[in-house]
Amino acid sequence: MKVLIVFAHPDKRSFNYSLLQAAVKRLEENGNEVKVSDLYRMNWKPVVDEDDFLNHEKGTRLKITAASALAFKEKKLSADVLAEQEKLAWADTVIYQFPLWWMSLPAILKGWIDRVYASGYAYSVGPHDATHFGYRYGDGVMKGKKAFLITSVGSAVEHFSERGIGGPIEDVLFTLNHGMLFYPGFTVLPPIVTYRADSRRDEVYKNAEKAVLERIDNIDNVEPIHYRVQNAGDYVIPELTLKEGLEKPGDSHYDIHIKKD
Repeated sequence: MKVLIVFAHPDKRSFNYSLLQAAVKRLEENGNEVKVSDLYRMNWKPVVDEDDFLNHEKGTRLKITAASALAFKEKKLSADVLAEQEKLAWADTVIYQFPLWWMSLPAILKGWIDRVYASGYAYSVGPHDATHFGYRYGDGVMKGKKAFLITSVGSAVEHFSERGIGGPIEDVLFTLNHGMLFYPGFTVLPPIVTYRADSRRDEVYKNAEKAVLERIDNIDNVEPIHYRVQNAGDYVIPELTLKEGLEKPGDSHYDIHIKKD
């Protein structure tokens, strides 16, 4: 297995960095190849600007999608972006590891997505006709690859329960799992979430490490999240609304986009 870990935490003494080291060690012990994009140590530029597109005329109006698509087509994306795209092409499994800040990604990781998932590469690809609305949500450049999140939160698990004030963790992470991973085609495995990561309790770290190592050891047997593929017949095109009657009784909100037996 070829594994890319995209890692976002500023401190090498952190809970997350210790988990990263444990994961890399176990992956390599199991005979896997591993690459790590440690974004803070790379001093990753997190903002999209005209410097990303080497064929863009400086100072002229920047239309991000158009400029990104043209630069991707002409191989004129900046060198750092191209290097990360090469890592994604190399990997068959991608792990995104980060602390959950303000219910989302750290800015540096969001900036990695913004820049690396270029137009023509991860979005705005494929035909638009009676049966397809582009290659996305289950199709696309990442199809055939696995991905999942490893994240930590400072709050207790109850805060992210069905009645918790933060909302169910499945809902909080839906836009990342479905919109960031499934959109370009990844097969999405359930996330690994650690609660009370700031508690400094030894058992919290031990349980988190155990969960990560068990995932690595059993990754071929992990059941993915069965999101509905956009172009497989479940959605009305081009409206992209779920066809009536496909949801299960009691399904609502994000649940209707997951197939259940």
